[in-house]
Order: sequence, then C-alpha cells, then structure tokens
Amino acid sequence: MKHDCHYHPGDPAKWHCSECQVHYCTRCMPDADTRQRKALCPSCSKAMRYMGAATEVVPFWNRIGSFFRYPFHSDPLIVIAICTLVPIVAPANLIGILIWLLLALALFKYTYAVINHTAEGHLKPPSVSVAFTGNGFNIVILQLLVFILMGGLVGAAAMLGGPLLMMLALAFVVLALPASIMVLAMERSVGAAVNPMNLAVLISRIGTPYFLLYGYLILLTLASGVAQDFALNHFPFWLSQPLSGFLNSTFTLILFNMLGYLLFQYQEELGFASDIQGETEEADIQQRDRSTRFDADIDMNLKDGNYDRVQGMLKEALKRNRLDPVRIEQLYQLLVARNDVIELYQFHPRILDWLADRNDSEGIAAVLGMLEQAEPGFKLDDPELAVVCARCLYHRKQFKLALRLLQDFHKRFPDSEELAPAYLLVAQTLANGMGQWEKATAFLTFIQKRCVNHPLHEQVPVFLAQAEKRELLKGPKASFATPD
Repeated sequence: MKHDCHYHPGDPAKWHCSECQVHYCTRCMPDADTRQRKALCPSCSKAMRYMGAATEVVPFWNRIGSFFRYPFHSDPLIVIAICTLVPIVAPANLIGILIWLLLALALFKYTYAVINHTAEGHLKPPSVSVAFTGNGFNIVILQLLVFILMGGLVGAAAMLGGPLLMMLALAFVVLALPASIMVLAMERSVGAAVNPMNLAVLISRIGTPYFLLYGYLILLTLASGVAQDFALNHFPFWLSQPLSGFLNSTFTLILFNMLGYLLFQYQEELGFASDIQGETEEADIQQRDRSTRFDADIDMNLKDGNYDRVQGMLKEALKRNRLDPVRIEQLYQLLVARNDVIELYQFHPRILDWLADRNDSEGIAAVLGMLEQAEPGFKLDDPELAVVCARCLYHRKQFKLALRLLQDFHKRFPDSEELAPAYLLVAQTLANGMGQWEKATAFLTFIQKRCVNHPLHEQVPVFLAQAEKRELLKGPKASFATPD
C-alpha cells in the first residue's frame, strides 16, 4: 500500500510511527539512520518502523523492458557465457560431466542470488563472483527437495482423493510454484517453501499482482520453449545447443529477476523493508546533519500551526549563533507573516542588517514601515546600520526613505565615524536622485568643514566641482598609475 508523507503530500513515506500513526518522508527525517533502520519519532520520541522503498517503488508491470534487459548486463552475460560455452568444449567423459554439473550449480546459485539481490533493492545484477565463490550451492539440492515434496503432495492427493483431489493439488502446486521459489530464495528452508499456509499467505498479501506476474511467467516459459525449439530445428547442432542453452539461461534470469522485484515491490505487505541501493555513505552522513533536523522540525511545526513553538525555537537558535543568516531569514518571514511588531522591534537590527546584505530594499522598507506604525517617529540607533540600509535604499531609488533614515544624523550621532559617509550619501541622494544640487552642495560643505580628519574629506572638492556643474556625484575617477 502506498503511503504519502503526512507533512509533504506526494512524497513517499519512509518511516511510520505506530504511536502517533503518522508517516514521515526523508525530508522529515534527515537525521534518521537508514543503514541501521533506526529513527525516533519527532513528536513522541518512540522508535519508528522503517518502510524502505515500499511506497515509491515502480510497479513491476511498468518495468517489463528492464527485466528483459537485465540478463544483458556484463556480469550475467559473463555467467551465462561461461555456463553455456565451457561445457561444449569440455571432454566427453566423466570430467566433462563433472564440469557440466558444477557449472549448472553455479548458474542455479546465481539465479537464486538474483532474487535476494533484487529483493534487497539492488536493481543491477550481482557480480560474477557470486556464481562461483562462497557458499549457497546447496540451494539446488533444496530446490530438488521442494520439487520432490510437491510431487509427493500431488501423489498423496491422488491416492487419498482420487483424480479430482489430485487435479486440485496439482493446480495449487503449479500456482504456488513462483511463491515457493521466492520463499526458498529468501529463507533457504524447504519446510517454509512447501508449507501451504506460507504460500497462501504470501499470495494473498501480494494479491492480484501475483496472478498478473504468474501470467507473465507463463508467457516467458512458453516463449523460452518456442525459441529453444526454433533453435534446435533450424540450426546445426553445434550452434543450436549453445544457443538453446543461452536462451534458457536468459529467460531464467528474467523470470527470477521478476520474482525478486515482486518481493521488493510488496515488502511492506510481506513484513520486511528494503531500499534502493547505491547511495554513498557520505550522503548518508550529510543527511543526518543536525541543522537539517532543526529545519525539518521547523517545517513540521509550521504545518501543524505551532507558530509560537517555531518562534521560540528560532530565538533559541539565535542565542547560540546570533548572526546565523538562515535562522534570521526564517524568523523574519515568520514575524512578518504574523505581524508581530513587538518581536520584530527586538530583532530589527539583525533583520535589517541581513536584508541589507541581500540588497532587499523592499524588505527594509516593509520592516521600517511596521516599526513606524508601532513607534511613530522611529529612528535607528545604530549609525552604521542606518548608513548601510540607506545606501541599499538609494541604489534601489527609494530616495525619500533613505533621507528619512539619515535625517539629523549629525545631531543623533555627532561623534560617529559614519557621519561623513552618511552625509555624502545624503548629498548623492539629493543630487543624483532628486536634482536638488544646492542642498547637496550644503551637505558636502558640511563634510568639508566638520569631518576634516575623515578619509572622505580629500574627495569633497571633486564632489563639489561635480555639483557645481550639475553632474552626477560619483567621486574621483580611479587611477592605476604608479607614483614616480
């Protein structure tokens, strides 16, 4: 069953809290340990169930083309080539028969490994070494035992209930054979693979798609038989034998890949969790960064309407890092949305400084407007911040508001180092923005008389000459000449 995230509809859920009955996606759980399948619910702190890729996996009927391409990856092709071609050149004696048996075991081992590999979320085939190294060769013997027991079941039904019961038992065995192969591949247990209750439960949990897959498997088996028959009847023996073996191995890998993918697709119903493999460990570590956990909590609390809690979280974060631009932005957006002028007044220096860094004149104007409503005649008490904000407003052609910020600057901050830059900005605003050259000249003259020791004092004559000619106040031109 597909579950979407409670907080991000449309995003597949990865975690489920049985206590809160809430589903979470990866954006909600950035600090979860997907490798260990461990995570705590953000609401109740209880351990959650990992759902893997159950809610986002593509249905197998939409991946038919991928199944047919599966055997033609390099690793399975090498396995098929070895197991098909080597027996042809092997000697026709006991050693040749032994080689044929060993390669048949390797091929069957590889096909069953495909089921496990695919069920675990690996969409690429297992490596060649899986077929020829390690344990797991006993899977062929286990499968033979399963076939023997199934045959015994049909025979027992015939003896106890006659032809009718035999036909029913045979029909069940044929229908349950794919399920039996899947159970055997996953559990490596003959008892589990022939237990009618196990097989019936697996089929019922998968539901209708199992019968759809069953139809595909019948078609695959028929196609494989037809292709092999065509090869044997239309090609010479030296060519038809390896071609028939190649076709048989290819169709077997396709079949087993489909069985493994069905387990992967219905993992939630079958009681296990797998994810699409291939993500790097570095990405997993980055995913568990604490800052992303905080962002996820902010997002979820906002969507739950816990605005006071979010505001408190952001204020606490700014106590730890008072100039964190991410938290300042989040607090600014929240305060403006809530029209919380009191809190905005408390944090306005940091918010205005952040807006000025972003050259957001509209944001500066909006904040100043809200503060003006709360406190008529509001003035910034930080001379540097006033100049920074006024400069941003000037460059965005909001001249009147820029002048209002710097009004009576020499009275409010008589000893400030920002006096010369502030009144130079006033002069530029009056001249360049509003065409008031006389007033601009007056402010330049004030700088010339009052700010004798400021570095800008040397540039004032250039500005005065520009004002007298009604030119834009730009200051002296840059020179790259080196002194003699």
